[in-house]
Amino acid sequence: MSSRGHSTLPRTLMAPRMISEGDIGGIAQITSSLFLGRGSVASNRHLLQARGITCIVNATIEIPNFNWPQFEYVKVPLADMPHAPIGLYFDTVADKIHSVSRKHGATLVHCAAGVSRSATLCIAYLMKFHNVCLLEAYNWVKARRPVIRPNVGFWRQLIDYERQLFGKGTNKCYISI
Repeated sequence: MSSRGHSTLPRTLMAPRMISEGDIGGIAQITSSLFLGRGSVASNRHLLQARGITCIVNATIEIPNFNWPQFEYVKVPLADMPHAPIGLYFDTVADKIHSVSRKHGATLVHCAAGVSRSATLCIAYLMKFHNVCLLEAYNWVKARRPVIRPNVGFWRQLIDYERQLFGKGTNKCYISI
């Protein structure tokens, strides 16, 4: 439930779904048009095409884009460090995911392990475009990819983003770090 009394998360995806590629690998479907995974997923062209992915958000410094012509690439050059300014990319990445979805495409957001940077960006997207608080967005993503664990600095930036989106004291979801 959002602070406004209703959830805008898609009801068709209420049951967690995981498409496994082994250990913490694999690709998790977050919404009908959003996938979250580790860096190795971005190298599997057949898997990406089978999922209808048309855009790849690469939230790493260390992994290069493959630059295959059938995919649009967005590079978010961040280290998985608490001081990394991931909040600077929340709106840009969320807007891109939303734009791709409106064109009936799908987006893969990945980092090296699919645990911190990419999960943080997916959570920010859900808050902005599905009108849910941070706690609900986190729980939604965690149910679909149980290994997520945004670092403490990313949590702080998500808390600030939640305040920016919904205003101070306007929601029921509070995260204490």
